[in-house]
Amino acid sequence: SIAKCPCGLKSQSIHEYQWRNVKEATLLGTPVELSVQTRRIKCGHCGIKTERLSWLEPYARITNRLRSYIEQLLPLLPIKHIAQVTGVHWHTIKEIDKRRLQQVVPQVKWGELRQLAMDEFAIFKGHRYATVIADAKSHQVIWIGLGRSRKDIRPFFELLGEHGKNIEAVAMDMNTAFDLEVQEHCPNARIVYDLFHVVAKFGREVMDRVRVDQANKLKQDKKARQWVKRSRWVLLKNKDNLNTQQESYLTEILNMNQDLMTTYL
Repeated sequence: SIAKCPCGLKSQSIHEYQWRNVKEATLLGTPVELSVQTRRIKCGHCGIKTERLSWLEPYARITNRLRSYIEQLLPLLPIKHIAQVTGVHWHTIKEIDKRRLQQVVPQVKWGELRQLAMDEFAIFKGHRYATVIADAKSHQVIWIGLGRSRKDIRPFFELLGEHGKNIEAVAMDMNTAFDLEVQEHCPNARIVYDLFHVVAKFGREVMDRVRVDQANKLKQDKKARQWVKRSRWVLLKNKDNLNTQQESYLTEILNMNQDLMTTYL
């Protein structure tokens, strides 16, 4: 029979037959494995080559149909779960996901970046951290790396290269490591601290300090001192989330202490 070389030429000269075991999509929940006979042909242009099959990629251990099925599951289920359902190894599914994402996620246009957003997040139950960097305008994630130190985020700026001078602003939490690295590689960028961390830092370092100082001034009035001392959470909590009793408590605290009132407002 006539076989077709990967180059497109047809040949009737068969060099040898080989057998391959490949996984197919499950049948009614039952794993399916195929034993496939492939032909190595003698091509007048390329020499000895393995015949291409339309439903199986070269050297692949799973069929195109199973690969397509896995790609459909990836946005819906964790890789570990898909491995259990299909019987395909975790690393194989990971590679399929990587290839899928490379096709789906648009390429980063480094020269068009103007505003960045940086943040850290916990992984492995909070024992390790990673950093994510995104285009602040499009919200597209453009880089993720393990760690949250200045050294850990440097590979991103190496990728950014000379385009760093085009960056106008970088939003981040109050992480000194991020700040210093941005200043070095993006000399024209303004550092913008995100509101959540600014408010949190103000609450911890300013409001708390004023509250403690005011409580210490009331040493002669133990009842009033305890009243102010225990007001920490009411002062720091979002006003919209206070219940009626807490609102009343907050109003009394602020009315009795001008310094706390000024700081709070």
